[in-house]
Amino acid sequence: MRDQLPIADVQVVLTAPMGRNLVIAKLSTPESGLYGLGCGTFTQRFHAVDAFLRQHLRPLLLGRDALRTEELWRLMVFNGYWRGGPVVNNAVGAVDMALWDLKAKVAGLPLYQLLGGKVREAAAVYQHADGPTPEALEQHVRELKQHGLRHVRLRLGGGAQATRLDPEAGGVAYGGGGQDQITPPDGAQPGAYFDPRHYVASTLDAFTHIRTTFGDDLELLHDVHERLDLPEAIRFAKELERYRLFFLEDPLALEDFTGYAQLRAHTSTPIAASELFTTAEQWLPLVRDRLIDFLRMHVSDLGGLTPARKAAVTAEHFGVRTAWHGPGDCSPVGHAVNLHLNLATPNFGVQELQPFDDRAREVFPGAPEFRDGYLYPNDRPGHGVDLDEDAAAKYPCQAEVVKWSQARRPDGSLHAP
Repeated sequence: MRDQLPIADVQVVLTAPMGRNLVIAKLSTPESGLYGLGCGTFTQRFHAVDAFLRQHLRPLLLGRDALRTEELWRLMVFNGYWRGGPVVNNAVGAVDMALWDLKAKVAGLPLYQLLGGKVREAAAVYQHADGPTPEALEQHVRELKQHGLRHVRLRLGGGAQATRLDPEAGGVAYGGGGQDQITPPDGAQPGAYFDPRHYVASTLDAFTHIRTTFGDDLELLHDVHERLDLPEAIRFAKELERYRLFFLEDPLALEDFTGYAQLRAHTSTPIAASELFTTAEQWLPLVRDRLIDFLRMHVSDLGGLTPARKAAVTAEHFGVRTAWHGPGDCSPVGHAVNLHLNLATPNFGVQELQPFDDRAREVFPGAPEFRDGYLYPNDRPGHGVDLDEDAAAKYPCQAEVVKWSQARRPDGSLHAP
């Protein structure tokens, strides 16, 4: 029986096969071909995560026993004295996922077996339907239904965001419907302008159209992206009750903890929150007081599988389900870890999925398979996803100034993205 497995190296691979900057950690051992992979993607700050992995965690981890998963997670979190935050957590999360992958490979088992075994065969997923008009949105929904999707997140004109962006171009077309123009004050800065009043009205029109067209045949979801104040969010959630949403995501800014109690008291619309949370101190009060219905953390942002599985177990006791963040800036490795946790979690709700294209599957052989509305793992030991480093090198990451997160109200003031 193996007692120890020393970490021989920690490497970082940066790649962007689908245009999103991904960060992958590879933990090697002295045994040829025995390694673990983890995702630490913080797309907007990928260089910082890369540097933290190479310059801080690698020296800390070399030679330590890779099988001591809990010990190493605590070491990585506490060793810097100050702790938390998305840069640190994504680096820690990448290593943590790789450690779990490695441990499952040593055991010769799929990762879900180490988490308690399956309670379901596959994970129901949702994808995003977009369109500049309700009719265009309807067409996108039809396309997703043809692929077996039973859960769809509606985003009129790309969601709560406005589209572009330049006040000097003579007014900015609002993305949520396209009819109105926002005219910021002279000298206003470029940004993703939006008008809360128009956003709410046009989104309600879109839900009316989709529910009238498809009836109750679909589970509908929507993401506010924190762009409403508390009174606006309460009114919006109450109006949405008649459309029977699966959940309404991030209706309030992540800092507005007390607002969730008032929101819960005024609406029966199910609430999902915590996409931007990085610590238990943030999500735990919302779960404990049953102020939300779905946990939405980005698993690597939380610090990896170790804290995520603890969050899932805690949430189960309070009747809160999981719906882990799974956008395009979650690699197939990260999606696979989400999937294995979903398979073993009794209180799993639904999984967000950005489908993998041929380039992503070239870089990440063994990526989970989507079929008829569900995501399935393969039967390989570990989380089942490998990394082709030669293919990864064909798709280098590109640093850029992020524009979509420069959200602005009509007067030009910055707002939460």
